[in-house]
Amino acid sequence: MKIAPKQLETSAPELLESIVRQAENAGASDLHLQMTGKMAAVTFRLDGVMVPITTLGEGIADRVFGRIKFLARLKTYQESLPQDGRIDKAELGGRNDLRVATYPTVTGEKIVLRLFQGATAPTPRALGFPAAVCTELERFLRQSAGLLLLTGPAGSGKTTTIYACLRYLAELGGRHVITVEDPVEQIIPGIMQTEVNEAGGLTFAKAARHLLRQDPQVLVLGEIRDEETAAIAVRAALTGHLTISTLHAGSCRGVVERLLVLCPDQHAVIPALEMILNQRLARRTCPACAGQGCDECLRTGYRGRLPMVEWCRIDEPLRRQLREQGPGILQPATSLAAAARELVGQRATDQTEAERVLGHEL
Repeated sequence: MKIAPKQLETSAPELLESIVRQAENAGASDLHLQMTGKMAAVTFRLDGVMVPITTLGEGIADRVFGRIKFLARLKTYQESLPQDGRIDKAELGGRNDLRVATYPTVTGEKIVLRLFQGATAPTPRALGFPAAVCTELERFLRQSAGLLLLTGPAGSGKTTTIYACLRYLAELGGRHVITVEDPVEQIIPGIMQTEVNEAGGLTFAKAARHLLRQDPQVLVLGEIRDEETAAIAVRAALTGHLTISTLHAGSCRGVVERLLVLCPDQHAVIPALEMILNQRLARRTCPACAGQGCDECLRTGYRGRLPMVEWCRIDEPLRRQLREQGPGILQPATSLAAAARELVGQRATDQTEAERVLGHEL
């Protein structure tokens, strides 16, 4: 998958298309280009890990950077301030639209290209969750009201899970589904999707506040970031809306603790909560080489990712316990460590990777 020297002699448009095509073929989520003086390092974010690919030499690096900015409708001469844009896949003959973000650094400009996956969102059962999780998640999605919260660090697959839920809801049909996202990464037919525009004043809270007047039956908020958004999500779940969102916390218990900080009325929070998913993504052992390293996995030994998930379904007995004893009593149905050990036992991943993701020994 390395870029051959003769490719470095081609024009900037051809070279950029070649790099993007290789990123797509490798399954990369992001493509990083970092100027270091007059040269640029090219790195793929592959299955959540940064993998060095090649270096662009003097001259061609500047032209590739200029080409990216031109296609993204950015100021080609601006290097001292960040810029954001987007490139349509047709411009590069690729399979994915690209989000472009430039940023000045001490060694020169940095550009990150996010590859928006154009494929249809998977169903919940295609995500690789355990059967019990899929059953409870689908049961929740068939409800008429309640709050589902997803948590996990950046890059843990929360957005993919949300799109799987949206696809399931679209296939069920019969309900008005509205989303507020930052940004919209996939268009789901039959779903009313809205993109946050912080610079223009359209925040999650403001969008959600107005969208409740659009008569939604299902409301999907990309993230709960503040007290107002938390209050809107809880109130929507209590007033007959199926509500889905993400909230940054380290565990299922941490989700409840943080939500009670943002929205301290436990008489509202506890009845609203229906399900919590805390997930991580581990690299899958490459099926082509059984983890030994080959061209298909860029010699990493891994290709693709699979979820490790701890989850909790909030039923009435648990609600009574939460009211009486607080969130400290909350225990997930399966812990992240137990989920990791199961995947290692299945040889779907290995212990080194599981410990890297969890940050501790199994």
